[in-house]
Amino acid sequence: MREEVTFSRNAEAIMIPSGEKVLVPKGAQATITQSLGGTFTLITDRGLMVRVSGKEVEAIGKTPVETSEVKAEELTPEKLEEMVWEALKTCFDPEIPVNIVDLGLVYLCEMNEGDVKIKMTLTAPGCGMGPVLASDVKNKLEQLPGVNNAEVEVVFDPVWDRSMMSEAARLQLGMMW
Repeated sequence: MREEVTFSRNAEAIMIPSGEKVLVPKGAQATITQSLGGTFTLITDRGLMVRVSGKEVEAIGKTPVETSEVKAEELTPEKLEEMVWEALKTCFDPEIPVNIVDLGLVYLCEMNEGDVKIKMTLTAPGCGMGPVLASDVKNKLEQLPGVNNAEVEVVFDPVWDRSMMSEAARLQLGMMW
């Protein structure tokens, strides 16, 4: 899916693979190369690969993904945990069209009174996407009602391998064995 877009306003983006925040100026031309989980990966007219998410997607004419509206009295610890896992399933590596949960990249998810701690890994230790994915996870979790702070740590122990993927992910990627 490739789509040409023009930024209608200045927009904050994350540079791939460094994870550095950049400001894409109004009028910049870009090509959308991937759209998953409300996040768009683009190549700008200056050759930069960036990710745009949240309200910033309005700058490229897209509608932000709505976060679930839960009333305070409905926000049980169980409901919050469900919402956290659903948010994690909207996080994608720009190179792999499978969410980080189904890829088996999330090793730990702990919650304590509005604080969420995530330990996750990458498909390869040399992958430059660590900062981008960690930032995406943190941003999406901190948008949830009931989450005050999200701490995301990228770890490499244990080392990830294909057996950690869900059956659905293996099937989607043609890796059934």
